[in-house]
Amino acid sequence: MASRFQAASLVASPSYPNAVVWSDENLIAVATGHLVTVLNPALPSGPRGLVTIPANKPFPIGVIERKDLFSGCLLSTSLSRDIRPCVRSISWSPIGLAPNAGCLLAICTTEGRVKLYRAPFCEFQVEWVEVVDITDMLYDYLENISFGESATTAFSDALQPHSDKLEGNSPHHTVYRRTSKSRSVKKFGEDCTSTTRSLKKIGEECTPLPLVTVNQYASRKAMLSSLVVAWSPVLWLPPETDSAPPDNSSDCLSLLAVGGKSGQISFWRVHEPLSYTIEHSTVPISVTLAGFHRVHNAWVTAISWASLTFDASSPQVLLATGCTDGSVKIWLEYSEKLLKSSEVNDAPFSLLKEVITADSVPVSTLTLTVPVRAPQKTFLAVGKGCGSFEVWICDLSIRKFDRIDSYNAHDHVVTGLAWAFDGCCLYSCSQDNSVRSWSLSGNSLHEVPIPPNNLGVKSHGVKNPADDLPYGLGSCYGVALSPGNLVVAVACGFDAGLLNPMYQARTQKAAIEFFWIGGQQLESSTNTDREIGTENFPGPPKELIYWESNMLWYLSQYEHLDKPLVVWDIVAALLAFKQCAPKYVELTLVKWLSVSNVESHLRHSAGKVLSHASKTFSNTSTRKLHLFNIICRRVVLSELKADKINIKQPNVEEIGGAEEEKLKLWRDLLLCSERELRERLVGFAFSTALGLMSYLAAKVSKAQGWDPVGLAQMENWVELEYDHIQDQLKLLASEVGDLDRRKLRSICEYIAEEQCIYCSSSVPFDSPDIAFCQGGARSHKLARCAVTMKVCPSTPSWFCPSCQRYSSKLAPPQFFLIPRYPLDFKSLTESRNTSNNLSKPFCPFCGILLQRLQPVFLLSASPA
Repeated sequence: MASRFQAASLVASPSYPNAVVWSDENLIAVATGHLVTVLNPALPSGPRGLVTIPANKPFPIGVIERKDLFSGCLLSTSLSRDIRPCVRSISWSPIGLAPNAGCLLAICTTEGRVKLYRAPFCEFQVEWVEVVDITDMLYDYLENISFGESATTAFSDALQPHSDKLEGNSPHHTVYRRTSKSRSVKKFGEDCTSTTRSLKKIGEECTPLPLVTVNQYASRKAMLSSLVVAWSPVLWLPPETDSAPPDNSSDCLSLLAVGGKSGQISFWRVHEPLSYTIEHSTVPISVTLAGFHRVHNAWVTAISWASLTFDASSPQVLLATGCTDGSVKIWLEYSEKLLKSSEVNDAPFSLLKEVITADSVPVSTLTLTVPVRAPQKTFLAVGKGCGSFEVWICDLSIRKFDRIDSYNAHDHVVTGLAWAFDGCCLYSCSQDNSVRSWSLSGNSLHEVPIPPNNLGVKSHGVKNPADDLPYGLGSCYGVALSPGNLVVAVACGFDAGLLNPMYQARTQKAAIEFFWIGGQQLESSTNTDREIGTENFPGPPKELIYWESNMLWYLSQYEHLDKPLVVWDIVAALLAFKQCAPKYVELTLVKWLSVSNVESHLRHSAGKVLSHASKTFSNTSTRKLHLFNIICRRVVLSELKADKINIKQPNVEEIGGAEEEKLKLWRDLLLCSERELRERLVGFAFSTALGLMSYLAAKVSKAQGWDPVGLAQMENWVELEYDHIQDQLKLLASEVGDLDRRKLRSICEYIAEEQCIYCSSSVPFDSPDIAFCQGGARSHKLARCAVTMKVCPSTPSWFCPSCQRYSSKLAPPQFFLIPRYPLDFKSLTESRNTSNNLSKPFCPFCGILLQRLQPVFLLSASPA
């Protein structure tokens, strides 16, 4: 197996498949026994987050006769010896569901409990915060409908305590249940000082448990015993739906699928909040039960979602499910049907195909993907408990299902499967301590070696933390891919027999390992003879071509607005290449910049292409400008401090030589790109203000939308940059300058004179990023909002980890949709938001998700 380039130790070993998951905001969660460890792949040995799984009291679903304890349907319950619950399944939600616009983490335990957790962005602690107990909500619903049992099976003795059925006939053995509206399970005898008192309080404080049959108990237990969780892609409530979203929630949502021992899957709607915050920790999460669907006749052990986009008029989602009896089914759901209904009922899924029938070999994992290059197709990989996996290709346009083959890839349980490179590669891992790579070519799958670690970890500039960990691994429990598909992470447990019993075996329990896969050869990789700048790269030159092809392809995919902008792996790879092959990095970036040009980049030198790039920024989309700014700051100008670049005072002269001229050229390009983005933002604000004034003059109310703030500061910026901005913005600025200031203040905030938040002295406008108050000898340095250019208040502001700017107000959603410099800002301000990722707190200059700045000893995400 290829050597890892970095690794991090874990406090406990995983126990179940799919133990590692990678989020859309670039955080990794690893299920390790009774803990879930959350870490940042950019700093794997740095600060971490933890979720400690507590023990919960069982649900009061009834009591059975003692003689029935050893019935066959109760063996799994009677033989259970779990002293402390462990994590069985974990899954990250799409971004935007947490109050701070981050991801929610769904955790399923061996007790069958499912809970949702969020990052402690306000609490300043390591432990993640529980926000919703899904199983508790499920119990309340099932109890209200009597677990779906008919009225003829109602319990005639529901109001009688069954102490005589328990050992010793002692009143202290009377068992009570909570009322249907309660959220907590009452302890034995809680609030009841005696049996007499408890009998008087039946229906008030305590309600005794009913006597149920063994089959009823087993059925109820199975309904509440969850095994696996999985989040759907982002969905939207149809405009004509009868069910409005809950209060303070948007039309955007995700479905959480929870599979259990009953063979059913419950579906839960989790809506995005209408607004996001980094100040308040008590923002509720909107979760509602959407419905149930029976998918198998035995335990559901694996779930995977995929979104179909080849028919835009009828959005659909696919659901693949696996079972302990070995069966695998693919279900099709028209999302409108599931989202329209406001009542809990059977989810409208139709069975497309039972691709694998029951064969007594349990399904341990499965993964589903829809390739961008062929959106009508679906690739399915199914891992089994015997060590084999199967691959299927489904053409949904003609409902054709082709089984590629079954592969005896491993000697033990397949614990992880992951598609990469748009379905061209498949990675598998197993408890036999092996990770294998497979290449899909047409209808043929064959094994290929994982690329060697020629890139190393030079991007960190420090000692490799992986060197301190032993290589005595015993089992692999899951595999996950980075958002850019350049890194694969594997959760492994150590074999105590291979470790030093005195030192290593006592402290080293498990680890998460990271491998570079950007050099994976694909069918689409081009093999040209042009100059690639190998220099001191230790690997073969063709590997550089594979790297370039894969990085350029994913950079092009990030230009799609629905894909969250998380480029940490691309930035880390380019930084590592910069140490050994800087010429290669320059040529790769020049090729990326010149892709949209008609003339080939091969005909011109890198300097000429870079000099010409600034002239094309006005015809470049906002998303591509964001990508350029991130790579420019994090890779090319990584030696310079971000705050110095922002105030146009980078110490480029300290580098010297020819490198100084290159850095100056890249710095000027970065400033030009950011000025282009600021022009678009200011133009949008001016146009919005003019539109509001026209509505005011016509005495017509306008629909609620983004309100412009900081118009006075924007006017000052236009004066500073008057010689560099375009004529459209100059015209808008003159029209805003002619407006009546009294009327302007009636529709939006307009404050020309600013005061220091610390000493109340005046603050002049000299820069759009920072300000200095006129407090004499005690002048304060103040940060300005990246959106409004106003001085940020003393309350916490959104922070961009890439450009290190602050934002007290979020940019309008339409700003991120701009394909080029608009000729008419008015039509832009009147357009509606049509993307499901654009109402979130994104940086206007980098496009990445903003966050609250955390202390260095606490975990935070690194999207870039």
